[in-house]
Amino acid sequence: MDLSGYALMFKALSDETRIKIVEMLSCGEMCACDILESFKITQPTLSYHMKILSECGLVKARKDGPWMKYVVDSQSARKLKDFLEGITTESENCICKNIEKYSDCK
Repeated sequence: MDLSGYALMFKALSDETRIKIVEMLSCGEMCACDILESFKITQPTLSYHMKILSECGLVKARKDGPWMKYVVDSQSARKLKDFLEGITTESENCICKNIEKYSDCK
């Protein structure tokens, strides 16, 4: 995944409601109707949040009769986790190893 993909995920997670939704989905697939009951928002507002989470790849959606069902995309979540671990741990292929150090920054 390129950096723009991670940026979209972070943007999606920059909203408290969407973070709560992802946390709820960590337990498994949920119907939109059940997610909606947990929030004081309208169905169109929930659809807006779910569209953002789905478009960035964090959540997968499927139609089930009149409702949508959602689940965390475990592969995308794992990639995001690996990215976060990568930027918080020094490694041989770290981008900082390729940046020339400037003497006036000391």
